[in-house]
Amino acid sequence: MPKSYIKRILDARIYDVATETPLEPMRQLSHRLGNRILLKREDLQPVFSFKIRGAYNKLLQLPPEQRARGVITASAGNHAQGLALGAAQLGVRATIVMPKTTPLIKVNAVRMRGAEVVLHGDTFDEAAARARKLVKERDLVFVHPYDDPDVIAGQGTVAMEMLRQYSGNLEAVFIPVGGGGLAAGMATYIKYVRPETKVYAVEPEDAACLKVALESGERLRLSQVGLFADGVAVAQIGEETFRVLSETVDGVITVSTDEICAAIKDIFEDTRSIAEPAGAVGLAGLKRFIEQTDCRNSALATVCSGANINFDRLRYISERTETGEKREAVLAVRIPESPGSYLRFCRDLGDRAITEFNYRYAGDEEAHIFVGLQVATDNDRRQMVDKLKEGGYRVTDLTENEMAKLHIRHLVGGRVPGLHDEVVYRFEFPERPGALRKFLEHLAGRWNITLFHYRNHGAAYGRVLVGLQVEPEARTELLDLLEQLQYPFWDETENPAYRFFLGS
Repeated sequence: MPKSYIKRILDARIYDVATETPLEPMRQLSHRLGNRILLKREDLQPVFSFKIRGAYNKLLQLPPEQRARGVITASAGNHAQGLALGAAQLGVRATIVMPKTTPLIKVNAVRMRGAEVVLHGDTFDEAAARARKLVKERDLVFVHPYDDPDVIAGQGTVAMEMLRQYSGNLEAVFIPVGGGGLAAGMATYIKYVRPETKVYAVEPEDAACLKVALESGERLRLSQVGLFADGVAVAQIGEETFRVLSETVDGVITVSTDEICAAIKDIFEDTRSIAEPAGAVGLAGLKRFIEQTDCRNSALATVCSGANINFDRLRYISERTETGEKREAVLAVRIPESPGSYLRFCRDLGDRAITEFNYRYAGDEEAHIFVGLQVATDNDRRQMVDKLKEGGYRVTDLTENEMAKLHIRHLVGGRVPGLHDEVVYRFEFPERPGALRKFLEHLAGRWNITLFHYRNHGAAYGRVLVGLQVEPEARTELLDLLEQLQYPFWDETENPAYRFFLGS
């Protein structure tokens, strides 16, 4: 075990700029999953990330002549902010090379702290190569974001605080891994102080550089890295961090994008804070561990490692959350193209909540619908699909289909040659089970539905667009029925957006 790090960690004097963050119980998630789940709130640091610890510790260890030359680093954002703040505290000139793909919120935060920002490349590795060239060109001192003993020791103070804050039996700790600095520092300290506590590294499935290295016994470079969790999007584990982690971690857990999104929601529901994707990776791994081992009544801890997220990413995260929690099934279902078919389908679903419903008329024989349904578990989803198939429906389960979730759900539609007498209405449905069925029962199969789009957005009202094939002489009857329904509605038949993209 790398015991040499323990003294470095204990000697780290980082609290001029860093904060001792709380270790908070996640009460809602603990109740739901039957364990005591603890969250180390590194998102509460002045730079909203643990990275300030390692960066500042490194700066403190530099001799005065090296500080005078100025420092440089490559970072996707959080280490950059930590180094910029630490350098400003000590009066050191800082240059930060960041990938062009870095969220703007992180770029602006670094600039606001007085550091020079150089945007280069699409990945951390490309940015790091540029930073190495600038070291020679400008005679700067390179501060590595993770593969440096002083940086690793600074990050290890997270574990020092965690074990001081929770003196009870801690079954396991789950630590996010990009380059491995946080995991190396924390794992070293945990295994020295409490060797009985399991330590698991957690990585995104599409950026699992530590997993590959441990399996092969060498630091292989990934040919491609997913950028969703940009804070841990690293193609090759660090040399020093790999050496340390090889001796300290009990295993590696990989998680999907959907599981990360679900963990972001879990953190929000318990703390009312929004973690960045990399910040929720550890919790996603903790949840995967519980699912795989059926662990119960144990104390499990993880780190919310950062909260530097672009606001415009929240829409995508929200869309993926239900699937990540395995509470939504996404299905393609074929039903007869005839009045009353939708009502029969909704009745066969029972009181199960519909989260999404997309349909566009395509022919006289068969309707293809894209539907999202609320489920309790994976097993519940499989049972529901089997039940629909037994009822005569032709069902394709798209829950794990990436293209369907990213694109197809938004493209179900288009113009229909030969479609006549179509009217289009926009509704606000009360967001409760049975609202759609009530609507269909009220129409009682009088008219053919030619278009339907609905997506649950967690508001009090669901927003729905419906197309109906209604002869001109029957439209007064339709309006009377819609008024009786008492759902707010608007006639959109002459809406230019409809006429341009959907109308015949």
